[in-house]
Amino acid sequence: MSGLKLRRIDLTANNSAAQIAKLRDQFRTDAEVVSAASKKKTQAVFGEPLTAARAVERICTEVRDKGFSAVQHYTEVFDGVKLKADQLRVKPAELAEAHAAVGGDFLEVVRQVRYNVMQFQSGLLQQDAEMRVSGKHELQVRFRPLKRVGVYCPGGAAAYPSTLLMTACPAQVAGVEQIVVCMPPTPTGAYNREMLATCHELGITEVYRVGGAQAVAAMAYGIENMKPVDMIVGPGNQYVALAKKYVFGQVAIDCIAGPSEVVVLADDSAHPDYVALDLIAQAEHSPGVAVLVTWYPPLIEEVHNALVKRLAKLSRADLARDSLERYGALVLAPSKQAAIDCTNALAPEHLHVQTRDPDALLEEIDSAGAVFLGPFTPVAVGDYAAGPSHVLPTGGTARFASGLNVNDFRKRTSVLRFTRKGLQEIAGDVVFMANKEGLTGHAASVELRANDNGPAARPKPKPDKVPAVATAGKK
Repeated sequence: MSGLKLRRIDLTANNSAAQIAKLRDQFRTDAEVVSAASKKKTQAVFGEPLTAARAVERICTEVRDKGFSAVQHYTEVFDGVKLKADQLRVKPAELAEAHAAVGGDFLEVVRQVRYNVMQFQSGLLQQDAEMRVSGKHELQVRFRPLKRVGVYCPGGAAAYPSTLLMTACPAQVAGVEQIVVCMPPTPTGAYNREMLATCHELGITEVYRVGGAQAVAAMAYGIENMKPVDMIVGPGNQYVALAKKYVFGQVAIDCIAGPSEVVVLADDSAHPDYVALDLIAQAEHSPGVAVLVTWYPPLIEEVHNALVKRLAKLSRADLARDSLERYGALVLAPSKQAAIDCTNALAPEHLHVQTRDPDALLEEIDSAGAVFLGPFTPVAVGDYAAGPSHVLPTGGTARFASGLNVNDFRKRTSVLRFTRKGLQEIAGDVVFMANKEGLTGHAASVELRANDNGPAARPKPKPDKVPAVATAGKK
């Protein structure tokens, strides 16, 4: 482990801007973050070396056109599972059996996390709003929940009950009536007892054994015995992310999530071991981006040494080490402001501020999916239990995107009502703009109504007389 080769970037160097850009661009949504094994599998399936994006397009198109038969085919060739039609959906009895079989300690934690998430998300609910100008007009904004939401839960390397909690619970707070869960047909996916038990605990009854891009396409377009959804949320590998990108427009999505990221912004008060473990925690996702940005020079070497020490004790050390060497960095800034500027440029999914006065730095941070302040707020508390969803923007998209929350599961609708007097007051502006744009029909639709000499409202029709009912009787 002493040979850990972790890139170092000095922001005073002439090529530092290019190095930071390269670091940031590794996980753009259009970057090819695909393992050699996945590339080999793709070539074997399609008979040619397709890019991930092209392979996803083929999968989604076939699922849209052929339905379950395409899902069945891609589940067999990618997951090695021959899925029969009656095996697609997890039976209610299986959910109940899994729930009864898991330990009480597991369910107790699930219930506590659910409570934390739902309490926090309930406080974020936006309320209907209204503005009235007496006798003239009323303007409203109203919110209504989506009817049907699909949750994708990965199940390749591990089982992730936290993903269920961080996606389904905000949807439930929003009032979504139907939540669909898709998981790969693996021991860490739809055959995992804890995952099925969590679904049952959350009251989710529609669970399907299908993963990858084919699961995303099935939820978006619908297949036999699976109705399409209105929105798809949840993380996954690059094929899943690109599938969500492909079906966007057919359905809403949360974001195009790439590999997990953390930037630790630290000064001389930071504990090297704390920083090292924060970096390892993201790197062990493999791939995962883990970056230290500091203006305290000794911390660079201290954290490097702590990484070597801590990696020697972890079960996923090889995976974390590979991610650190490929995607990690130790960045030395010449000043605090330069460190802040670098952090904003990276726009990370997770930002952990370990400085003497993290609140002061927070005011200058404008691009991060979630910010963790102080030495006792590791990213893991947000991943698992705190309350905000752990579904966050990655790949530098935090400069314009936000993390998932309850309001993403609700539609916002404007409602307008004008009286003739109100219309008359605004008519001049509307007619002027409509004519300016050459849309004379728009102008006429307003002028006619605003004109006092225009057609009067039709009188209400008189109710029809109810015909007498003939009754039989003696003459």
